[in-house]
Amino acid sequence: MAQLTSDPIVLGQELFSSSATPAHPIGAKATDGEGRIFRYAKAGASALVAGNVLQAPAEISAHYGCSVAAAAIGATQITITPGATAGAANLYRYICVDTTPGEGQMIPIKSHPAIVASTAFVATLELPLWVALTTSSKVTLVPNKLSGVIQAPVTTLTGSVVGVATYPIAASEYGWVGTGGTHPTLVKGTPGPGVAVVSPGSAAGAVVVDGAAAATQVIGSMLVTGVDGKILPVHWLLD
Repeated sequence: MAQLTSDPIVLGQELFSSSATPAHPIGAKATDGEGRIFRYAKAGASALVAGNVLQAPAEISAHYGCSVAAAAIGATQITITPGATAGAANLYRYICVDTTPGEGQMIPIKSHPAIVASTAFVATLELPLWVALTTSSKVTLVPNKLSGVIQAPVTTLTGSVVGVATYPIAASEYGWVGTGGTHPTLVKGTPGPGVAVVSPGSAAGAVVVDGAAAATQVIGSMLVTGVDGKILPVHWLLD
């Protein structure tokens, strides 16, 4: 049975706060009375700075296209052999089967042990496989993009943009980040009102005018004329 839920109605953590103890599942969605959208996130190893653009943890390419042992329809455990990079226990939230047989399945992971480089491990799934896997199948391990978020770097993203810090959440703590609607955001340059802005920028954690950098992700548009180095209202479009 699909594990579906509705958005949280009663919130266990205030909007502008940081907590060492999670009050919601990471990725939970909340809105305010004006329709602004927030997602529940966990900070990475550094504290988040209000107004900074945030990205998912840096990707681990050695955990893409991993070999698997054969697994039957209905299996809730699969054996995965990663590439030559280690990883923490329960780092990943999903398996995505990227090579047939079974291609197209994306199933939540309930738990997995610490990953040792190039060493097979068993992942326990929340839902059963609906197409069998063989030794020809491959899986990509997918983290929760809002777990361990970091400041978006200069020039080149190492993970997808996930939102903007609306409060200085402490390192490894939990809180709400902005993903949709109007949020204060660090601006680089002087983009005009209504102009699309993107990340990465020419300063860490900043947005710049669309087309100003290569390999960018459009995150929204300016509500006012930008002032270089200022935190100003941006209409976010991630949610």
